Formats: sequence, structure tokens, C-alpha cells
Amino acid sequence: MLQNQKHLFDIPEDVTYLNIASQSPAFKAIYEAGLEGLRQKQEPYRIRLSDYFEPVKELKQLFAKLVDADDYNRVVTIPSVSYGMATVAKNIAINEGDEILIVDEQFPSNYYAWKKLADANGAILKTIAHLKSNEQSVKQWNEDILNAISDTTAFVAMGNIHWSNGCLFNLKAIRKKTKKHNALLIIDGSQTIGVLPFSIKEIQPDALICAGYKWLFGPYGCAYAYYGSYFDHGTPIEENWSNRLNSENFAGLTNYESEYKPLANRYSVGESGNFIYVRMQIAALKQVIEWTPKAIQEYCKTISAEAVAELKRLGCKIENDDDRTHHLFGIELPENLDLHALKKDLFNRKIFVSFRGNYIRISCHLYNTPDDFKPLIHCLKSHV
Repeated sequence: MLQNQKHLFDIPEDVTYLNIASQSPAFKAIYEAGLEGLRQKQEPYRIRLSDYFEPVKELKQLFAKLVDADDYNRVVTIPSVSYGMATVAKNIAINEGDEILIVDEQFPSNYYAWKKLADANGAILKTIAHLKSNEQSVKQWNEDILNAISDTTAFVAMGNIHWSNGCLFNLKAIRKKTKKHNALLIIDGSQTIGVLPFSIKEIQPDALICAGYKWLFGPYGCAYAYYGSYFDHGTPIEENWSNRLNSENFAGLTNYESEYKPLANRYSVGESGNFIYVRMQIAALKQVIEWTPKAIQEYCKTISAEAVAELKRLGCKIENDDDRTHHLFGIELPENLDLHALKKDLFNRKIFVSFRGNYIRISCHLYNTPDDFKPLIHCLKSHV
């Protein structure tokens, strides 16, 4: 089992950080990689032609390895999840009356693109609600998603967990049903990739879009996308020089090329060779791969188990262990609790979590220990 890795980070002893699902801290190797990128910018005469391409290639290979994809040419680096979803929306065929399936209360980046697409084409954006009436609510939610997939479904767009409470979705069954009805599956992996095992070979999504500044420890403003064969011949949302064939030949850039680079490379964002960001991302992915998502998930389960039991005794509601992740989970607070007072108290005690309505979202990692949950529980006790 992995041991605590707080020594790699620079988190003060009086800070309780349970909010990596919003923004990850950087460990020291990332910081040093960023400094090296700054030094390169300071001395631009050190920049070689290969620096625009080779580090990006290495980064894509690392991400492909992390998500168990055979061909790194199906991976592109992008600036945000919304950029990746916009690429999907631009290249997906949809007709009047088709249905786009999403789940209740998805993150906005995985909603607005589909709402606009549906409105523009006379399609139907169908939301599958989470009915929280019993202990089997997550299983029922998965059943309702499966039952909603039909011949009128154009595609399903969802995370592999719910971003606010960690509910697990049965992607294997959902993928099987979408294939049966010739529907696409578009996955937002922002809250799982890097901390929960995921296999492109196993799930076979048509697209996987993932923020890079959370569980993948990259800087804010970086993300990743995997595009399957459906998107092999699509049109990018921008035209930049580096995603065209032969762009490595700087001397011949004005010999304008009509062909894009193969597979997902056509969807690469302009200036993808960002010398600072790419160096930081490479350092981050190397460490995540060394840790392994499976081991990180097991560590988070171990350190949070006692706290979950204590929180339930306080009257908080948390999904069953088998129905949720352990790196991220939601705490439904008791009714009539003064949320404003609780938020103020947590802030004053330097306890960092996220609030989502009447929920607190907890997210932990290898820099946390069981002791990190004690200040949170102590604070909640004083408000319940």
C-alpha cells in the first residue's frame, strides 16, 4: 500500500486541504519543471525546433498510458474541458427529434454545449434525475440511465462519476447499451482520471475529455482529450499551423497544407507546445503513473473510512461505499443547519472543502491522513 506523500508537497501544518477536486496543489517536481520552463522563456535562444513538438508527444504518450489507450495520436492537449466538448459538438451528427442524454446536475461544461446543440437542431436534451428516496438510489439512477437509451438516442454525455457526490456510474453497461442503439458515449473524466482506474480499451468511449488541473496536478488552463474513430475526419474549432501535415518544417510553413495530421492531432489547440505548462504536466503525469490510480484510490478509502462512519453518526448522509468513490464523496448535511455560519467557521479554521447546495464535497489525496478529517468532524459537531 502507498504511504503518505505529504513530504512532496508544501502544505502548512495548520491547513486542512480536502478540496483537490476544485484545484490540486503542486508537488515539488512540478514546481521545478515550471521553473525550468520559465528559464527557457528567459533564454529563448535555447528553444529548439523540436521543443515545439517532442515534449507534447511525450505528454500525449503519458496520458495514453494512464488511460490504457494504444495510440497516443488519439490524444490531444487542450486548454479546457469546454474546448474539448465544443470540438465534439462541432463534429457530431444530430437530427431533429434525436435525444441527447445527460444526468442531473452535471458540471456546466458538460451541459451548455449540448443545450446549444439541441436547440440549434431541434433535438431533445433529456436529463436523467437522481431520485434519492432510498439506499438503492445510485443503482436506480444507473437503471434509469440505461432505460432511457433507445434508438432515438444520438449520444450520452456524462462523467463516470457524479462530480458533486462521487456516485459511480456503470459505464460498462451504458457503453453496451449505447452500442446496441448506435449511440455515442462522451465521457467527462475530470474527477476520476488519475485517481480511479480507467481503461479506454475496456469502456471504448467515443470521446474522453478531462481537466488537467485537478487529479492530474497540471496548471489551471490545461486539459486532455481522447477521440475515437468517429472523429477521425472531423473539423477542428480553430485552424492553427501545428496541426497540419509537415508543420515540423518551419522553413516550409507557407507551403500551405490542406491536410491535417492524422487522427485526433487535428483537434490540437494552438500553441500546444507551451513550454512551461507542458513541462509541468509531464512531471505531474509521470508521478501519477508511478503512484497508480488504483493505489491512490485504495489509500483514500483507508484514510477516510473512520471519518465516514463518524460523519454518519452525526446525522450526515453519505452514499454506500460500493456506490461511490473514496477520493471524492458528498456529505448531505442535517436539515436546519446554518450553512453560512458553518462556511465561516471552516474558513476561520483553515479547513478547505467545497459546498454544493446542502452538500459538502470532500476530496482527498496522498498528502492527507486520517487526522485531516478530525478538524472537519470537530467543526461539524459544533454546528449539528
